[in-house]
Amino acid sequence: MENLDDHTTRKRRATLSRDRVLRSAISYADVNGIESLSMRGLANELDVVPMALYKHVASKDDLLDGMVEIIVGEIAQTPQTGEWKRDVRRRILAARASLLQHPWSRAALESRSAMTPAMLGYLDALTGLFLAGGLSVDLTHHVMHALGNRMWGFSQELFAATPRSDTTFDAQRAALPAHFPNLAEIARAAMHPEPDSRQAPGCDDQAEFEFALDLLLDGIDARHAEHWTPRQQGTLS
Repeated sequence: MENLDDHTTRKRRATLSRDRVLRSAISYADVNGIESLSMRGLANELDVVPMALYKHVASKDDLLDGMVEIIVGEIAQTPQTGEWKRDVRRRILAARASLLQHPWSRAALESRSAMTPAMLGYLDALTGLFLAGGLSVDLTHHVMHALGNRMWGFSQELFAATPRSDTTFDAQRAALPAHFPNLAEIARAAMHPEPDSRQAPGCDDQAEFEFALDLLLDGIDARHAEHWTPRQQGTLS
């Protein structure tokens, strides 16, 4: 006769699904980081044996693909106004908001060796906003290259993040005025905001991201107004 513990275990395994496994992995990574995620650790979280997971995900890569699918698939569908620049801006900022909820997602996106269907769907929708706005296929092609990872809501940092308490960082900052005066000048601007500003010392990541995105979109708009073609940029292929 089956005891109560065995019955509970069988019921738990029976209710396990790919969606539950993936969402549990997302929750685990949100709390512990993507580096600590393992099939064994996830199995412990779900209170099942590791082999039970392999009925729903074929491998660690399949698990990561599925996690990315869910995150990208949940990027908010922003309302379209018919004004391409505004619509693209909203779409990219929606992607950024989604990815900021899951700090590990950038590393997962960058680690994928091939685009998942959800990633391709997002790129297709974003490309469609440019084309629907009247941009040529050639200009849109170059635009997507120019946006790069910014289209996913993140960008390459100017400098690697370093804890403020790190002695090496402090020494480098102290040496800036004597050896790198131009960098020292912009560093002072970042560390000392305007007197009437509520911004804390240091760079505002969101403001920096939106500033660069707006620069790109304004430049794209200018090229579109000029009816740009690849022939005008002879050094580009």
